Order: sequence, then C-alpha cells, then structure tokens
Amino acid sequence: MSDGAGLTVAQLLQEMRTRFTEVDLDDPATEARILLGGLLDLSSTELVTRGAEVAAPDRVEAARAAIARRLNHEPVHRILGEREFYGLPLKLSQATLEPRPDTEILVDTVLTHARHLATAHGNIQILDLGTGTGAICLALLQECPQAVGIGSDISPEALETARENAARNGLAARFSTVQGSWFEAIHGRFHVIVSNPPYIESSVISTLAPEVKNFDPPAALDGGLDGLDAYRAIAKDAARFLHHDGIVGVEIGYDQRKAVTSVFEGAGFFLIEAARDYGHNDRVLLFRHEA
Repeated sequence: MSDGAGLTVAQLLQEMRTRFTEVDLDDPATEARILLGGLLDLSSTELVTRGAEVAAPDRVEAARAAIARRLNHEPVHRILGEREFYGLPLKLSQATLEPRPDTEILVDTVLTHARHLATAHGNIQILDLGTGTGAICLALLQECPQAVGIGSDISPEALETARENAARNGLAARFSTVQGSWFEAIHGRFHVIVSNPPYIESSVISTLAPEVKNFDPPAALDGGLDGLDAYRAIAKDAARFLHHDGIVGVEIGYDQRKAVTSVFEGAGFFLIEAARDYGHNDRVLLFRHEA
C-alpha cells in the first residue's frame, strides 16, 4: 500500500475493493463503490468518469480510515453517517437503527391505506412508535401531503436525529416528536399507527452478525424472551389511540406472522393485509380494530 501521494480515484477504489475482498465481504465491489462515492461525494458514474483524477491527500487518509472501520465490521452507511430510505437522505446516530430496504415494504403497504384515509378525512394523523431516524413516518409524510406525524422514542438522541432528518427533508412543519415508551406520553387519536419495533429474541442477540450486534442500539433489537414484548405493548393500548377506521402497521421477524397476529387478535384486532419482503419472507402486518 502506497503512502497515498498522487493516488487517483480509480487506484483508491481498487485499493478499497482489494482490502474488502481479502476479508471476504459479501459484495466488496459494491461496498467499495458506495463507501468511496460517499466519502468523495461522487456518484457511481463519476467514480468511473473521474477515475483518473488525483485524490486529495486528506481524502486518501479519510478513505483508509474508513477501510479500517469497515474491516472492524462497522457497516458502510454507519461510517458515512447517513443512508437513503424511500428516496430521503437520513442521518444516522448511535441511538438509531440503520433503516433497511425491507422496511420500505412497511411504507409501501401502509401508504395505500393512508391515502384512502386522507381522501375520506381530508387530513390524517400518523404515529410512529420507536421512530429512530424518523424513516417510516417521514417517508409517509413525504408521500402523503395531507398527513401530519408524531415520532415517539425512548431515546432523546434518536428524537434529535429524527427532527434533524425532518428538517433536512423539508418536513419539519408536519413532524413532531414525543419522548416515552410506547403510548405512555401519547395523547389524541390517529388514523395510522406504525412501528418497526424490537423483535429479536434476547437469547439470539449475541449470535447476530457483528455489523448488527455491535453497531445497532440494543434497545432497538431486543424484543424480550420470545421477541414479542413490543407487540404486546402496542396491541394492548393501540385501540385507545386509533380512529374507528384507523390502521396499525408493524414490521415483524420472518417467522413471527402467526404469533404477532395472535397477539393483536387477542386485543380485538383483525388482520387486513400481510406483505412479504424482497427475500419473500413475511415482513409486514396491518390490522384494524373490531370495535
């Protein structure tokens, strides 16, 4: 490895790809392209068309520091400090989950119902429980101009991140935050309640990939002994905060459809729609209340 003087963008990309290949990352070429592109503020195309340009010494230094972090299993988007979700650039923080593509399925599934509700009511209220980066709520607000939303979370740092993301994407006027666990600080009624809650069994956390267990916040992963604690908390109280024709949409683990449906049915809800993720696993459940 050279000292970095006179290194071109193409050579730096090749160095990054080689290092990632040596440690057997799943897709070293893609990861190198995303990471270096983010660090240099270049698109995938520009990495090619500007490959002959000499990289500034401080950018070479930053790239090599980023390589070391990735070799320590830190995810690419954590290193960059942001990730795009549903077309929105979102800042990440230590207190937030990194929003993942499969969670966009929750937005897709809820959005159809949210638009129908907006047509019926004129304006609708959305509540995002455990909002983290604000990803789900902000995506819904972006796609449904008649909606206003509240993001709740137990972490003040997460809420600060969510507010920054709302402002960054021009949605601050329609988004507010509340600190608390589930419904404890919530007032009023909502047409849409959404959540991507912690749903991993406590005993499984230690077996997860280091990219997850070492960098995602534990509180956003740990769903209790059977992984269902959050669903019980949401199902128990959701009806009190829901308009009569409102919906509850939740993300679930790949093997939890039957168990989560049972939890909600026990609280007077019925399943109206289920959706699978890009890997064809059960991922999203939508419920209405029988009242």
